[in-house]
Amino acid sequence: MECCIVSALCGFALFFVLFLFLWFFADADFTLLKANLFGQSPENKLKGLVVWVTGASSGIGEELSYQLAQCGSRLILSARRQDELNRVKHRCLERSSLKDEDIFVLPLDLLERTSHEEKTRNALQQFGRIDVLINNGGRSQRSLCLETSMDVYQALMELNFLGTVSITKLVLPHMTQRGTGSVVTISSVVGLAGAPLSTGYCASKHALQGFFNSLRCELADYPEILISTVCPGPVKSQIINNAFTEELDKPIATVPSQEHKMPTSRCVRLMLVGIANNIKEMWISQQPVLGFYYIWQYTPTFAWYVSNLLGKKRVQNFKAGVDADSAYFTKPKTS
Repeated sequence: MECCIVSALCGFALFFVLFLFLWFFADADFTLLKANLFGQSPENKLKGLVVWVTGASSGIGEELSYQLAQCGSRLILSARRQDELNRVKHRCLERSSLKDEDIFVLPLDLLERTSHEEKTRNALQQFGRIDVLINNGGRSQRSLCLETSMDVYQALMELNFLGTVSITKLVLPHMTQRGTGSVVTISSVVGLAGAPLSTGYCASKHALQGFFNSLRCELADYPEILISTVCPGPVKSQIINNAFTEELDKPIATVPSQEHKMPTSRCVRLMLVGIANNIKEMWISQQPVLGFYYIWQYTPTFAWYVSNLLGKKRVQNFKAGVDADSAYFTKPKTS
């Protein structure tokens, strides 16, 4: 009996040590990492599918376009800047075996909701169907609440939330009629937890989480339609360069360092693995940010304590003109 107890304790200790080792090097939730190791590959699952990517002209959307092209997906590329979309299309053709007619450039402004019905009709006419919609378009924010104009908050909700909902509502009837499809929305770590300097951005991402979690329940009669949200942490991209500040037309003063952020290519690869394996919510981030997801999920009281400590440092750095994001990795500088 004692030998059995000792063996059980040793087994548990070994499992715990292995878990901590894997946790230290993890850059996504364990469901997604398991799918990456043992699940279906994007190259097999996404080949030949028609994928509409919004925000495809830069950052995560641009990298999504390249990797989807390499998987053999036919693409609809949307953003405001047609010249940038043409550049992305040209590079997609260079990196894959796709032909010119396999990639459709469709300029789209998420703020112009009156044009969305026509744009969706154009997308459907091009290929006859949309298998996957990836809602990636949007803008970030870098400003203190007390200094931020209400116009900025309205713009964030109009763009990040209502623009995304508008496109989704127009594509969904096509998917429900066919009984199949995927709607994948790029949320954020701040869609699950709060962060200083991003009150409006956080609000728009929380709104997306609530909308798509509810929508998933409404579509329970359509088991072949995937509603998935992706929650990346800090990723190397240009999104912060165009972030809203205190006023609509005021450019960002200090662009944060990218050195501590996850490579865009790795983030996108994990996204595609999640899509290929029908994962409903993906947490993608390097440590220590990934740990915050779990702290917020399972120990919210402790999460508030940690968030207040780090948030105070972040605000101090921001007011001092120092890279605010460095609060999570280095001590704030003092004047």
